[in-house]
Order: sequence, then C-alpha cells, then structure tokens
Amino acid sequence: MTDTADTADAGYGVARFLAVDHVDSPTLTPDGRLLFLADTSGTPQVWTTDEPAAWPDRLTPHEERVSALAASPTDEAFVYAMDTGSDERDQLYHYDLATGVERALTADPDSTHSWGVWGPDGDRVAYAANRADDARFDVYVQSVEAPDDPAGEPERVFEGPGGFLSVAAFGPEGDRLVLTKAHSSYDEDLTLLDLATGETTRLSDDAEATYSHVHFDGAGGLVFVTNRGSDTAYVGRLSLDSGDVTPLAGHDEAPGNPGTDAWDVDALAFDPDTGRLAYTVNEGGYSSLHAGTLASDADGEFAFDSTPAPAVDGVVSDLTFGPDADRLVFTHTSPTTPYGVRAVAFGDDAATDWTPVGRNGLPDAAFHDPETVHYETFDGRGIPAYWTLPPGASAEDPVPVIVDIHGGPEHQRRPWFYPTKQFFLNRGYAVLEPNVRGSSGYGTAYSHLDDVEQRMDSVADVAAGVEWLADQPAVDDDRVVAYGRSYGGFMVLAAITEYPDLWAAAVDFVGIADFTTFLENTGEWRRSHREAEYGSLADDYDFLKAISPLTHIEEVRSPLFVQHGANDPRVPVGEAEQVVDAVREQGVPVEKLIFEDEGHHTTSRENLIAEFELIADFLDEHV
Repeated sequence: MTDTADTADAGYGVARFLAVDHVDSPTLTPDGRLLFLADTSGTPQVWTTDEPAAWPDRLTPHEERVSALAASPTDEAFVYAMDTGSDERDQLYHYDLATGVERALTADPDSTHSWGVWGPDGDRVAYAANRADDARFDVYVQSVEAPDDPAGEPERVFEGPGGFLSVAAFGPEGDRLVLTKAHSSYDEDLTLLDLATGETTRLSDDAEATYSHVHFDGAGGLVFVTNRGSDTAYVGRLSLDSGDVTPLAGHDEAPGNPGTDAWDVDALAFDPDTGRLAYTVNEGGYSSLHAGTLASDADGEFAFDSTPAPAVDGVVSDLTFGPDADRLVFTHTSPTTPYGVRAVAFGDDAATDWTPVGRNGLPDAAFHDPETVHYETFDGRGIPAYWTLPPGASAEDPVPVIVDIHGGPEHQRRPWFYPTKQFFLNRGYAVLEPNVRGSSGYGTAYSHLDDVEQRMDSVADVAAGVEWLADQPAVDDDRVVAYGRSYGGFMVLAAITEYPDLWAAAVDFVGIADFTTFLENTGEWRRSHREAEYGSLADDYDFLKAISPLTHIEEVRSPLFVQHGANDPRVPVGEAEQVVDAVREQGVPVEKLIFEDEGHHTTSRENLIAEFELIADFLDEHV
C-alpha cells in the first residue's frame, strides 16, 4: 500500500467494524412490546425492549442464526425461524413470552420451512415447505398450541405446482390464504386458496408482474405493492369480485430507467381496522417514507389521504404497525448509521431511535458517505453507482479502488451500512458500487436488460466503470480490485476473464464459475426460477457454457481470493473448488477459504472476522 493508505489506516481492525451491532426485523406484540433481531452475541437472535433506548433483553440463546421473526396478533408470543450451519433449511419455533418456554413447531432438518403468516386468531400459522419433495414447496397450516403429539405434524392444505411458493396473507376470517408463486424474480402468480374446499382462484393475469406486502383490506379486496401494468411498483388495491387492480399511491406511468424520477414503492404496512397505511419509495436507492389513510366513498371508490411522515436520510425497511396502528416501527440504516429500529407515532414527523447502536468507540471520522454518480457505458446508457473516496486521496497520492458488484442479479446496491466497506475505506481504498443493467430499483425494463443472451452486457457495464475510474484524478487505475458476492461473484469471475487487463486482484464470494454445473447442482426448487433469468439447461446449454468464466479461465491474470460455505444450497461449493483448481493450473496466485459451518452467507461473527482479515492481507500483498 502507499503512504496515503498507511496514513488513512488509523489502526482500526476489521473486528471493530464487524462488531458494530446489526438490528432489524422489528415486530410488535399486542401489548406493544418490541421484538427484533440483533447479532450482538455474534449471530442474529431475538431480543426485546418496551422502552426507547432501554437496555434490551435477549430471548433466544442459540449459536445458530435466527432468520425470521413474527409476533402473534393476539398473544404475547412469537414464532421464529432458525437453520443449522447457514444451510437455509429453516425450522420454525414457538416462544411464549409469559413463561419463556420455546418449542419446535417443525422437526424436519432435511426440509426448508419458509415462514409465512399468523392466523388472525393467533392459534395457527401458515407457511410453505418442501417436506414432501425437495423440488416442490407445499402449503401447511399448523396449530401453535402445545400438541398432544410432540411431533406436532402440520396439515398440508395445498400441493404446490413445483418450485418456490410463498404464503402472503391469511384472511381475516381465517378461511382463506393468499399465495404467491414465483416463476422468476419479475413474474409471479397471485392465488386465493379456500381452506375449507381447497379450491383456488387465480388473482393475477397473464402479464408479467410482482406482488408483495399483501394485506386483506376488510372490504372485499387486497392491498399490496405491485408493478402490474406499470414499469415501476406502486401501492395497489385488487377487488376480489372483479379482479381489477387500482393504483392507490406511488404510481408513476413513466419508465423507471436510471436518470428518471420514476421510482419503485418497495415496502408497505397496512392496518385494515383503521385504514392506516405507510409505504416507502426507493428514490435512487434512498428511501422516502409516506403515511396516510385509505378510505372508500359512497360509490366504493378507494382513495389515499396522506398525513405527515418523518424524513429519513438512508434506507427504510420492515415497516410494521403496532397495536391500534398508533405507532409505526421500521428498520433504518445509512452508509454511516448502523442498522437499528425507529418508531414514530402515526401522523408525526419525527421518529425515535428505539435501538440505538454504538460504533465500538470508532469516531465519526472513520465513517464515510458516498456520492451518487452516473457513468456512461458502451451503448450510451448512464449506469448509476455509489462512489466513495477515502480521506487524503488526491492526484498527488492516488489510491486503489475496490469495484464492489452486488448479487442477484435482481438486486440493487443501496446506501446501507456496510462495516467491511468502511473498514476498507479506512485502509485507503476507494469503493465504487455500480448498479449495472439487470439491477432492480430502476423499473422492470432496466432489470431485463441482462436476461439470457444479454448477460455479458452487464459485465461490459462493469468494464465501463473501470474506464470511468481512469478519469478520476485521485485513483490509481493500475490497482483496481474486482469484488462481489453470489451473482456478483460470477460478475467478478466474468470480469477477470473477459477484461483481464483491468484488474490488479479479485475477490469472489460464493460465485458462479460455470452456469451449467451451477444449474445442475443448485437446490431443485430454485432451478426453474434461475433458468428464467440465465437460460435453461435444455435450451441454452451451449450458450451458458460459452459465457461461463470457467470456459475462459486461461485469460485470468490477476491474483484471486475465493470464499465459499460448504453448506451453500444456492451456489454449491463445487463452483469454488473448480475455479480454484483451474486458476492454479494457470500458475496464477489463488487463495481459497471454505467454511464447513457456513452456507451462502457467512453468518458467524467469528468467521467473518477471520474471513476479512485474510482478504485484507491478500489485498495488501497483491494490490
């Protein structure tokens, strides 16, 4: 590293940054007690507090991560999901807050139980699971009351058509469920299931659309976030009688390409008893929060009347109302603000931090905000990106750059708090985070620009970002690092094989090396969903093989670090093994880190610290 980088590194080890707590997934009990997930103990566990900024109590005592949390609508109790070794085969557990007793609702460790919803009376839950067939998710309803049979076998109420299926909402009378079936990330079926008869009614039409944050409105309809008939997502209402969808809020008929002001609604909370509704709009990655009341007139026409809501300076998610909808809670973060939970009284314009998170003694100067930039790519499009320079970077003392490429690809890099990003900034690296074509958040049309045969256009967008870096005076363009996770790992491997001269080093986390072996070995229930994005083994095998980085591995010149988890159900660990072996055969320096107790994500803080200490040493050696 240069003297500038040494000066920027104030001696803050990665453990200081990774030990900053991450708090999210708020949910409120009927008595108004706040429950949330926090990784204070090293993995996400359930914690609770009943006062703002009060010292919270830890409720779950486990070493394995808790991945989902939902409070009962009627009792002081909650359900949570937890897997083993980050294998994503979640089991469900019930926790009684009055007694502190927790017990397993499911005990099938070979199956994935995807949390769904509570029944309206708090006596049942509904969820999807692949218990009968690994390639198919079915729908189950299960009592949460202590069963006579300790196994507590659930009732299968619907056999899925194959692939992934979700339970989106429970009817207010407890007699219906709303299900979503994802054909791809941007094409879902919405179905109403009658629990008494087993009959289903399709609510979606044949057009491609998504449906999320689904709520029964108590007046013969559903309120949800959808992009049906629109390039961007909005708050809509579907009449169960007619099937018609009416936009209520956040609707914009303009296309949502980067550079426009047409944005997606991306979160929603709704209380049918009061009609109170809150939603967020994703404005170039940053959230704006909106609140109001949904009401109908004498003709049955519904309208949204807005009310004050607090301004937010980062990203808001996990919107949920408390009892009587008098309070809205949500997760908040920004590049310099760790994840925490805030609350606001309905109609107020100031939010309160309920779970303020410290920084382990790190000063404000150790945290850095990005600027939003747009750089031109090969076809004249402007690619949005976040650009952050470390302190002291200048034309006289230029710095190396990490190009951090997000996964998905139907995902978006947003201005969240990234402890590892702040760590590298403090070590003297600049960071460029592009939202290349195929990213979400900029409308459906933009998200489709990398589909199947257009896959490598997104890699060209990354190369264009490196060209933009060459024009930045404070950048040393001989020391640029390709860096990405999951699909971003594929992008890293594709970038160093397609554009090998651009990179000084590369870091691949759980990346796809060969699309054909990835699709052959990924979880069976995921295959058709991923083929809709990448192309199918049956129809596109030769094309998939041709664009796979492993096919062109002889082009690699830059040292490579590869990290993976042995329990990864999404991108099997064989992808890492084969790319490491192939790069070594080329005589290029390569380091491999496989965690036997991790999956697609590194979830243990101990493992994360070991991982990023090794990566920092690797980059110090090669960049």
